[in-house]
Amino acid sequence: MRQTKTLPAAVRRWAEQRIGPVVSVRDASHDWDRSRVWELEGADGMPRYVKVSPSEKFFTRETRAYRHVVPALGHSRAPRLIDSRAQDLVLLLTAVPGVPAKELDLSTSDWRAVHWQAGALCARLHEAGELDRADRVEAEASLEAAADGAEKYLSRTGDRLTGGEQQVIRDHAAQLRRVGPVPVGFIHGDNQPRNWLWSASGLVLVDFERTRPAARIQDLVILAVTQWVDHPDRAQAFLQSYGRLLTDAERHALRCLAALDAVNCLAWGPDNNDQVVTARGRRTLDRIMRESRP
Repeated sequence: MRQTKTLPAAVRRWAEQRIGPVVSVRDASHDWDRSRVWELEGADGMPRYVKVSPSEKFFTRETRAYRHVVPALGHSRAPRLIDSRAQDLVLLLTAVPGVPAKELDLSTSDWRAVHWQAGALCARLHEAGELDRADRVEAEASLEAAADGAEKYLSRTGDRLTGGEQQVIRDHAAQLRRVGPVPVGFIHGDNQPRNWLWSASGLVLVDFERTRPAARIQDLVILAVTQWVDHPDRAQAFLQSYGRLLTDAERHALRCLAALDAVNCLAWGPDNNDQVVTARGRRTLDRIMRESRP
């Protein structure tokens, strides 16, 4: 069982300076060590959330996203940043309705509705504002950077992969470097049902610590290797509301990125005793190996 995390006293004092007295605190962290999120109930009865970022990089990404990117999603489709404090890497956020879609027992039609709304919100995020010069450089280099990570992940997998599997990963990394231009923009960075809150009010996106300029197709990788593998109707709903067909280069990139996601999962999952992530990587790699046979 995960140990309950205690809200630091200094963070509580800072939050109370902005929202008034806090009457109750609930640990709302994800089930991993570096996640630190708490729900605060104020004396006014209103809930808010306080989050301590895992790193300065994530704090910078998330505060920037809330100020300059997230508003493009529209009113009530994401939390709002009340304030932030860089020295403690802390953000104070409004509460939004809904439960993570992954925790709900949804019907087939409900899942299609979730993906339909997710596709529309994802499109808004990807098109949020113009990229400045530095953003565009980062975005256009993002596939190359992803390919560069292949050897790092391979070195961490040890004997978990066969020689043939290692070569297939390297082949896909090499192909990723040659896919050609793809659409770029701001991506969510962890675009999956655990960060989609679903309620009668519709879909809300949360957790923007990985939001950054990148190839837009990178936001579809986790969906492609999890949700869409067994449920093509969900992919169809998402892409219809997304508003455009993927380019040939994006489809090629998506296959290559799936291979890199697999080796990342097979490096990280066993090291962190995460059977779900490990199984995701193994399933994806097994599928890629079958497709790679002559």
